[in-house]
Amino acid sequence: MLGCTTGHRFDLARQGYVSLLSGRGTAHRSDTADMVTARTRVFADGLYSPLQDAVARACIDPAPGIVVDAAGGTGAYLAAALGGSERIGVSLDLSKACARAAARVHPRAISVVADLWSAIPIADGVAARVLSVFAPRNPAETARVLAPGGAWVIVTPNPGHLAEIVEPMGMLRVGEGKSDRLEADLRADFVVEQTSVVTARRELSASRLADVAGMGPAGFHRTRDELAAAARALAGDGSVAATLDVTLTVARRR
Repeated sequence: MLGCTTGHRFDLARQGYVSLLSGRGTAHRSDTADMVTARTRVFADGLYSPLQDAVARACIDPAPGIVVDAAGGTGAYLAAALGGSERIGVSLDLSKACARAAARVHPRAISVVADLWSAIPIADGVAARVLSVFAPRNPAETARVLAPGGAWVIVTPNPGHLAEIVEPMGMLRVGEGKSDRLEADLRADFVVEQTSVVTARRELSASRLADVAGMGPAGFHRTRDELAAAARALAGDGSVAATLDVTLTVARRR
């Protein structure tokens, strides 16, 4: 059981996570169990390992502090970030399905259900790293929880990310103005220390095509059968090449 100074108590679910939601509800969607299952298969096959490796490299730092994965999903990036250190990690996500997966991802990972659009349930100045990987960003709260000199590790898709499969699989395109929004998020409290592009080619079978599409926003508006049919039409009995193409930004708190 967890508690706070105002007397609230929060029980640990039997699946290993704790929920800090207020019960007032939210307008934001959270990932479903089917989306989490698809994502788990994608990571198990190593399809996103170049991104995980890049995140891990960005977290190599002797500075003390925890690693907070904001909108951590299944916890795959948090596990990579914790791999070469003795740090504790905290995965925060609105989805209970994600929280169940993240609770099992690493022995030093704590899984929490929380709404990142409100106050991040982390004390001031205790985080060595905050991860935002394909995730919504809360700049003010990120700056608050980072220790002086701590860094925000952000992964954003480039226009070429999975471009070969976006249209046939009914996936969302990368919106215009993403770089401008990132610059605006960082302007007040952060200095960009490093920017790098991570690219890799991946061969995707029909089943993995359906998983890659279904683990993201397409999973909200297309059924698994619809995704599987689109994947078979695209890949047949073979595979389709797709490009991972993202930008990793490391920004230090001022």
